[in-house]
Amino acid sequence: MTDERRVVITGMGVASCLGIGVEALWDGLVQRRCGLGPIQAFDASGMTSPVGGETPRFKMTDFVPKGYRKSTKVMSRDIELAVVAAHEAVRDAALHQAPGVQRGEAEGPVNLDPARFGANIGAGLICADLHELAGAMATATNPDGRFSLRRWGSEGMNNLTPLWLLKFLPNMLACHVTIVHDAQAPSNTITCGEASSHLAIGEGFRTVARGDVDVCICGGAESKMNPMGVARQQLLARLPETSDHDPARLCRPFAADRCGAVPSEGGGLLILESLDHARKRGARIYAEVVGFGSTANTHDWRTPHPEGAGIALAIRRALEDAGVGAEAIDLMGAFGCGTREHDASELAAWTAVFGDHLAGAHALAIKGAVGNSGAGSGAVDIAAAVKTLAHGTLPPSPNTEPPDPACRLRFNPAGPVDAPIRRVCSVAYALGGGQNAALIMQRYQEGE
Repeated sequence: MTDERRVVITGMGVASCLGIGVEALWDGLVQRRCGLGPIQAFDASGMTSPVGGETPRFKMTDFVPKGYRKSTKVMSRDIELAVVAAHEAVRDAALHQAPGVQRGEAEGPVNLDPARFGANIGAGLICADLHELAGAMATATNPDGRFSLRRWGSEGMNNLTPLWLLKFLPNMLACHVTIVHDAQAPSNTITCGEASSHLAIGEGFRTVARGDVDVCICGGAESKMNPMGVARQQLLARLPETSDHDPARLCRPFAADRCGAVPSEGGGLLILESLDHARKRGARIYAEVVGFGSTANTHDWRTPHPEGAGIALAIRRALEDAGVGAEAIDLMGAFGCGTREHDASELAAWTAVFGDHLAGAHALAIKGAVGNSGAGSGAVDIAAAVKTLAHGTLPPSPNTEPPDPACRLRFNPAGPVDAPIRRVCSVAYALGGGQNAALIMQRYQEGE
């Protein structure tokens, strides 16, 4: 629509197994570090692959106001990751809300209206704290040791904190983020597996473009570093099944010898802002969001479409939305989880849309370094792609060699290289949920 506003990215916050902050992610990728290793959060020795990506330890009190610290007691790991990413994104964008200025946490005058500050945050299947739950359930057994619903109702559940459930509701990621940062405009939660971050950012893009808000914090977060999160991947036969457990080589996106996905935890939140609002407050601009497309699969949910039909349609819709052809894309931001079937489906989609143009464009796949963090994975991918746009440097795509003979994507498996890129198309899809999404970002230049 001609009357829609231009939307830019002015801040990025990331929490990943490479560290806290978008610079930690970028430095880790450029220096070819791997954040995957033996799982420490629980005893994973009985799993097919006891390897994952865990975010380095942090103190939640460093990421919330002093008066909000009691609320951290009802934060699951997923909520914590979202709150950390939000803190980093708001700081990176130099947003100054009235409460932060009043507390002395932000320098300078207030530069946004809370009634025009919205949120769209993707969430996953938040795992219950098994130690806490099991302890309460142990008090609800009969003398013969069998679980009793009657005793659970009268005694067992009383051993859980009254606010226990608030740790595990998907909308609580957005709830805590909007309260901490005084975002009073429309807030939404999206739970569509690995596509969640892209869908949340796409919806945020639309919300800003049509003028409902001036600023929107959007992205996603999830932790799969828990017994249920890893067990689900094992039951769905997505974990690597190999005796080679070198963490730095285990996740091999698009490689001929790829053998499975490595679960992780993390996420990212972006600050999307109307160009006029960003210019008015003198914001630093990373890139401009110009296109968004989303689709749903009608294929068997257990296996991806062999031709990647849903992914290809999402890309085509994003291109149409951006008003550009396939030849205008310089960088393919691949999802690349590392399973044979999903990578093959994605490759088919890229080939169907871009064909011979793939040979002249760059590609980026980072899950060999950070693993698959579910609802948070797409935002981490986008943060890496946007930094590539901003710096004109393409980081390595680890473990993409030896290439699959069917792979026409042009990865950089070695060190960083200069790559003046104008536009990037980033894709994500839910491994079992049927949703696909594509976003197109372009480099922003003053005066445009």
